[in-house]
Amino acid sequence: MVIGASGQIGAELIEKLVELHGGDQVIATDIKPAVEFSIPEVMFFQLDVLDKENLYQIVKKHNVDEIYLLAALLSAVSENKIKSAWDLNMNGLFNVLDLARENHISKIFCPSSIAVFGITTPKFNTPQTTILEPLTVYGISKLSGERWCEYYNNKFGVDVRSLRYPGIISYKSKPGGGTTDYAVDVFHGAVKDGRYTSYLADDVILPMVYMDDAIRATMELMRAEETQLSIKSSYNISAMSFSPADIAKEIKKTIPDFSMNYAPDFRNDIALTWPSQIDDSKSRKEWNWKHKFDLNNTTELMLTEVKKQHKIKEII
Repeated sequence: MVIGASGQIGAELIEKLVELHGGDQVIATDIKPAVEFSIPEVMFFQLDVLDKENLYQIVKKHNVDEIYLLAALLSAVSENKIKSAWDLNMNGLFNVLDLARENHISKIFCPSSIAVFGITTPKFNTPQTTILEPLTVYGISKLSGERWCEYYNNKFGVDVRSLRYPGIISYKSKPGGGTTDYAVDVFHGAVKDGRYTSYLADDVILPMVYMDDAIRATMELMRAEETQLSIKSSYNISAMSFSPADIAKEIKKTIPDFSMNYAPDFRNDIALTWPSQIDDSKSRKEWNWKHKFDLNNTTELMLTEVKKQHKIKEII
């Protein structure tokens, strides 16, 4: 079961789960109604993850074995909805952890984020185990979630697995209000208008991953033998690191007249507290994580697919 199925990651994760298990073995849920969901062979339920009784009933009725908990308020949105973000990000996690503790499900995936790091964290080659002093609501909740996941594993034997996602780039689904969303929006601006105004300064470098790599990492971690895994909180993963100026340079190779302007806002302040480059050697060693997409082939693919999307819109 995927909770938060209509979000940026959920929609594409379900496609891969269907390929692996078949549509009749996958359940999608989201607080948004079914009109937001577009995979007809998959059973859909409208669900607020904070509604523990409804969550339990769906799990029990349909013999759910694994849960991918993707429902969350992301970094930029959380700064404007402090208490709502904490409630969703934490109590939603507790509801799912307790299902596993009570033996209703056997395995959980609950993503974390590079938001768990802070200004005291080493900015380059950021280790798996390091100083974690986040300064955002989202980062605080994700760090708390990591600690609770490890606690439930140590105390109750709950098999819960997690990745510290960097920024995720995808053309298939809209980003959900994160600080790294510019790395998706810039392609639409380039194709549609030939320009884009970045809310991050030109030289702010952040770790990123293309969606296909993020989904593959998720599924590879979930399929790994538990005995392989030494990290019970959340694994570092990374694929590429770049700044807005770097991505503008790549786009210009295809769209020479593209122009990037800069108007840093509060999201720039958030980005400055995060690492620029992540050490994910634990993931590469323990469950053979390898990325396939770098800035060059990600840019080529994004421009190709976004151009197709805008041509379709023009025809309609």
